[in-house]
Amino acid sequence: MDPRDDLPLVLVVDDELRSQEAMRRTLDEDFRVLTAGDTDIARQLISRHEVAVVLCDQRMPGQTGIEFLKEVRERWPEVVRIVISGYADSEDIIAGVNEAGIYQYVLKPWVPEHLLQTVQGAVEASQLHRGLQRLELDLRAGPQALRARRQTRLREAKAVFDFDRIVRAEGSPLDGVCATAQRLARYDLSVLILGESGTGKELLARAMHYASPRQNGPFVVENCGAIPDTLLESELFGHRRGAFTGAVEDHTGLFQRADGGTVFLDEIGETSPAFQVKLLRVLQEGEIRPVGSARAVPVDVRVIAATHRQLEDEVRAGRFREDLYYRLAGATLQVPPLRERPGDILPVAESLLDAVARELGREPAEFDDDARAVMVGYPWPGNIRELRNEISRALALGDGPLLRATDFSRKLLGGQTGAAHAQRTSQLTGGTGLALPGSGTLQERLDAIEAMVLREVMLRLRWNKTHAAKELGLSRVGLRAKLQRFGLETK
Repeated sequence: MDPRDDLPLVLVVDDELRSQEAMRRTLDEDFRVLTAGDTDIARQLISRHEVAVVLCDQRMPGQTGIEFLKEVRERWPEVVRIVISGYADSEDIIAGVNEAGIYQYVLKPWVPEHLLQTVQGAVEASQLHRGLQRLELDLRAGPQALRARRQTRLREAKAVFDFDRIVRAEGSPLDGVCATAQRLARYDLSVLILGESGTGKELLARAMHYASPRQNGPFVVENCGAIPDTLLESELFGHRRGAFTGAVEDHTGLFQRADGGTVFLDEIGETSPAFQVKLLRVLQEGEIRPVGSARAVPVDVRVIAATHRQLEDEVRAGRFREDLYYRLAGATLQVPPLRERPGDILPVAESLLDAVARELGREPAEFDDDARAVMVGYPWPGNIRELRNEISRALALGDGPLLRATDFSRKLLGGQTGAAHAQRTSQLTGGTGLALPGSGTLQERLDAIEAMVLREVMLRLRWNKTHAAKELGLSRVGLRAKLQRFGLETK
């Protein structure tokens, strides 16, 4: 059996082949993807396969995306629907979103990360729908069966999102972050998580939710920087029928759906001052007012927010409200980027290698020493997300169960300047010391570090000894002696 058979199935409907392939590449790591160039083919595919989510471009020949998704709603109501459009302010789109029961619409030009997050949320909605169907069966079976199934699902979620499952090396800087997060999880404080994109802020938030007294409640996610303010307000707080043109039915916002649970607001630093005022009122009053409603609705949620920006700097610059900042930052966690915890690179890479190999249906693989040296020597500006992409590429292009340095992209081999390399070496040998070998005498450990640095430099400089000697401050004779000493003389 192909391991990918267990992945959710997503159908992309777009008459432009280039757009189809771009979405396929974005989604293919986490989902099985089918594509259709017109709605006739799309109907056949939905009829034959158990599709979880369908993404449809609005401008389609013969039938608009909204019209097709209305039909999908009628014939296959369990399929979650997403429309893609370049017309953000079109009243037709807003009206169609409600009439066709659209989960969300994505604006062009779409951002791969946002598209992936949107589809992940849609898949969760699809799974929730199927879960509700199972719930109906459980209710018929009796309360004991219901409680047993609920406890089973909770145990499974806690096992996946436990703090101990956040991969890191022994003595990692993340140990302190996770320990603090675990203590904070027990209390109903708002938490602000700071860190660069791709460092795993959402994973940390999920772990906090499942370690909290709210673990039986929902955990919902919204990327605040991915959609316009008008839609963000409706998405979070809901709207009433007739609130605006196209609002043909009531819409329940995420805060109401998360009642009793946790709302994770990602990229909170991207919101406008006008929206910040509305969010502040919600946090102060503990109630939301759906768009077009005269009545406030009480909600019981915990808010965890995250951003790649330093919000204190944004407050000083007048771009973020100070009062909202203090409401969100009941406690603050700073997730360090991957380059500041080099000891975590290899454990994270090993974990990703196993996961990606299963997703791609590949046999188990491992890294050779040169590949390890290259990964440790690269600064990873895109953090764990970039590391995952490189491993996926290496598995797809590599030959056999052993991944080599040459299977990585060229930027990993040539992505550092001499200054960056010097800084990296300083991190490896000083600072945290996380990359030091775990055993041996002082000299043996220093030799291991020296061999690793030599290997990384030679690979990055394509075995050019003149350039390597200059960067390392050695003569060619001295460099050759060291390469011979550590068995690195041959490429």
